[in-house]
Amino acid sequence: MIIFRYLAREVLSSMFAVSLVLLMIIISARFVNYLAEAATGKLDAGVLLTLMAYRLPAYLELILPLGLFIGILFAYGRLYLDSEMTVLHACGMSQKRLVMFTTASSLVVAIVVGLFSLYLGPEGVRASEALLAEQRSRTDFETLKPSRFHNLDGGTGTSYAESISEDKKQLRNVFMAKVSPIDTSVDYEQEQQREVDLTVVTAESGETVIDEGSGRKYLLLKNGRRYIGIPGDVDYRVVSFSQYSQMLPEPDYAVKPKRFTDGLTTKSLFNENTAAANAALQWRFSMPVLVMVVGFLAVPLSRTQPRQGRYAKMLPAVILYMVYLVCVNAARGMIEENNEPIVGTLWVVHLGFFCLGLLLLAEKRFVFRKKTILKRGQAGGVA
Repeated sequence: MIIFRYLAREVLSSMFAVSLVLLMIIISARFVNYLAEAATGKLDAGVLLTLMAYRLPAYLELILPLGLFIGILFAYGRLYLDSEMTVLHACGMSQKRLVMFTTASSLVVAIVVGLFSLYLGPEGVRASEALLAEQRSRTDFETLKPSRFHNLDGGTGTSYAESISEDKKQLRNVFMAKVSPIDTSVDYEQEQQREVDLTVVTAESGETVIDEGSGRKYLLLKNGRRYIGIPGDVDYRVVSFSQYSQMLPEPDYAVKPKRFTDGLTTKSLFNENTAAANAALQWRFSMPVLVMVVGFLAVPLSRTQPRQGRYAKMLPAVILYMVYLVCVNAARGMIEENNEPIVGTLWVVHLGFFCLGLLLLAEKRFVFRKKTILKRGQAGGVA
């Protein structure tokens, strides 16, 4: 039991450190993308942390298996390098017992990953998609910052508001200017003679309203003036108004399409009789299995000689893990593309890599026995 606690502490502490580093890298990269969208007005800066919190379970679902795999390689590699594992084997701990101890630690991680993949991950994806959908429904005027000029309609206009209410609905001292687009279908001589209209609107206040019939959003300006004319010409038309309504354009912000099944609950996937739902369901149940298999694979891959160094087998092991993950993802894609669900595709991949782990263990055991027999033979010859 003391040895088990020692090995489990070494493995889990290494896994925690590796997973934390990987999580920071992924979160930083994703946060930079969200921050760039917030800088352009596509996202509200106030929802960035909430959005990252919703996505956290889905990130951990993929990070923890890799963290466990590398953590075992780090922990056991150090024990082999410091000859601690040699001492443990000399004290009677067999390779079989080492695998059992590692499996027990992997089982704890598998339960956590299963919780993420079956429950928390889909909930986070659904909440993040709802939040992004809310952000996509915002208009250009709902992304305004007070006392700043903002582009409208792809740069054809500009707007300014001295102050904005907290709910982004009420504007004070509004200024808008827009140039009518040039008709590029005419020839060059006609285009040279074409005059471009400039429309400038000022108002004391403004608010966004929704038409109950069509559901479209409008900007309702109050107590202002509208100037229409040609730049460089003093002949402007000036119209005073108490209320002026202008239809707001639909936002052009769109999110990359994702699998719609990622946001469905596990119970809903059971009721869905489609290949995509079946693939997503198998994927969620296969993530804990992947944890157990990579934990099993890491045991023979972590065995190193003192002269080789701790990181001698790190690169081949990581490449093997990436191949494993690509094969699992490819199997999911095959299930989604077929009209009839293929029940065993994902599990064949898991079984194949589990058999690979058995082969690696058998090879290490054969080499260990061969070296023992040679040492005994040399000792008998000397005697």
